[in-house]
Amino acid sequence: MISRRHAIGAATVAGAGILLKHAGGAAASVVSATPRSSGFRFCLNTSTIRGQKPGVVREVEIASAAGYDGIEPWIPNLREYVQQGGSLKELGQRISDSGLTVDSAIGFAQWIHDNPTTREEALEEAKRDMDMLKQIGGTRIAAPPVGAHQADSARVELSAAAERFAALQKVGDQTGIIPQLEVWGFSKNLSRLGEVAYVAAETGHPGTCLLLDTYHIFKGGSDFSGLGLFSDASLQVFHINDYPSEPSRESMNDSHRVYPGDGIAPLTNILRMLGGEGRSVTLSLELFNPDYWKQDPLEVAKTGIAKMRSEVAKLAESV
Repeated sequence: MISRRHAIGAATVAGAGILLKHAGGAAASVVSATPRSSGFRFCLNTSTIRGQKPGVVREVEIASAAGYDGIEPWIPNLREYVQQGGSLKELGQRISDSGLTVDSAIGFAQWIHDNPTTREEALEEAKRDMDMLKQIGGTRIAAPPVGAHQADSARVELSAAAERFAALQKVGDQTGIIPQLEVWGFSKNLSRLGEVAYVAAETGHPGTCLLLDTYHIFKGGSDFSGLGLFSDASLQVFHINDYPSEPSRESMNDSHRVYPGDGIAPLTNILRMLGGEGRSVTLSLELFNPDYWKQDPLEVAKTGIAKMRSEVAKLAESV
């Protein structure tokens, strides 16, 4: 559990306005704000069709054909593409020619690990990942608490996590890629909004950025109203998905994620907090549903963006 000192520190983040929309704003005012649906961009996280193993080139074709604005590839897929003789420069051109942008990417460098040697190696890995991402036109990369997420992992003090993330941010500054501190609801560390907010505020970096997710916020037990605290600068990409009423939150895992609108998540309120007051946020569809992986990947991508657009339309109708 978070110590009392850290709980107070997390609360101070909100009070100080470090990550707030407005110095004097409140979550309630954000919820009542008039949303502007045009501020949303639609992105395909390639986990949604990873079970079909289409390969990164086909993933680009699918995202474009389905009508997405952007794509969020996985770093392991980019490595495989290069190992098979693919050119990152050519892939970047293909992405651009397809009318897509690389809004984010999913990496797994263990920047938060307790072992200093492992962390040092992780920063080198992150640099290589960011260099690859830069070559295809990417600007951001996920930074989940991998390496400190297992149930038997040691509890990482939030101040130590902030120092370790700051080291990753220095690599990002060198490469021109923004690492996004990702909340993992099932993780031993950084499973709640308050925890990532504390770490984000304590890095001392003016461009600290988070990567949040419908499922992970629910899985970690945080209230969605906390989304109203974050500014455009600190929250640029949001993983959108939904979750069913069963199984229980404790028993739920990634495979239970469903299309937006097919579950019980309060998506209209979530989108209102993300897209109110003219904000510009990328909604990236991230699913790991084995039933979807049995289907044609283009149809899955088309269904996904249709569901996303439907939820955004509901937001506009609710005003």
